[in-house]
Amino acid sequence: MRILVIGAAGMIGRKLVDQLSKDGSIGGAKITHADLVDIVEPSAPPAAPFATTTAAVDIAAPYVAPKLTAAEPDAIFLLASIVSGEAESDFDKGYAINLDGTRGIFEAIRQRHLRTDGRYRPRVIFTSSIAVFGAPFPETIEDEYFTTPLTSYGTQKAICELLLADFSRRGFFDGIGIRLPTICVRPGRPNLAASGFFSNIIREPLAGKEAVLPVSETVRHWHASPRSAVGFLLHAATLDTAALGPRRNLTMPGVSVTVGEQIAALRKVAGEDVVKRIRREPDETIARIVAGWPTNFSAQRALALGFRVERSFEDIIRNHIEEEHGGRIG
Repeated sequence: MRILVIGAAGMIGRKLVDQLSKDGSIGGAKITHADLVDIVEPSAPPAAPFATTTAAVDIAAPYVAPKLTAAEPDAIFLLASIVSGEAESDFDKGYAINLDGTRGIFEAIRQRHLRTDGRYRPRVIFTSSIAVFGAPFPETIEDEYFTTPLTSYGTQKAICELLLADFSRRGFFDGIGIRLPTICVRPGRPNLAASGFFSNIIREPLAGKEAVLPVSETVRHWHASPRSAVGFLLHAATLDTAALGPRRNLTMPGVSVTVGEQIAALRKVAGEDVVKRIRREPDETIARIVAGWPTNFSAQRALALGFRVERSFEDIIRNHIEEEHGGRIG
């Protein structure tokens, strides 16, 4: 099979490609070629058992989507978007990339489907977000809860979810949207996501650096590790979507913890000296954005369909130490 990863230079995209390179297949189907694209050119995995093509593209440019679908990839991982904080501060850019760019990909697939008299119908795995939900929230958000986002990013993702469900209903592609929890602990450098501090207060202290905590320790949120995120994507690529019916978008399982519980888990895993590297510096803008986010889900549909996540935040921290520090704390 041929795969296309849009957003392959991002953190999750890189980890997904690395895992695909190790596996060499998806659901028993051998990968023969991988097209890897992003706003900056991704690196080709050096030991991949399949051919790779890499390119820097802007999915907001109208000529890009038809080029990406011309080779008729069997599975398309649509990961590209700008993060929540940037989408909120730059309205035009957020809609151009997160909505128009995604719709452009969907439409290019539809046109290819029509030109092949319905023969071409790929699996599309789209990364949505729990930001599609907006306050006020019940104590636990069930799978039937309505989507009323309170951010531009959440609104863009919610619209794309509707498009994915409709294009799938019409048979243009076989789509599944996975609403990712906040991915923590993200490796690398801090980004513009409003949720970035959730990772910063763990990653930086573990690396021997100071981190800023801009919100109260009572803030609760829904998390999964990068390892789990890759697992979600791969499972979605092989899932029998007949089990989804018309409800093509799923809230992924996660771990619900407060910031205080995050810090307590860090203390248990790494010790008090590491925790002392967290500095409290309140930021009203970030606090206001985070206040509109959901905190806990049942995710029963996803669990019943075989999606899995860590059992505790301590497990999330240990996964980070294993993958990014070779099992040792800096």
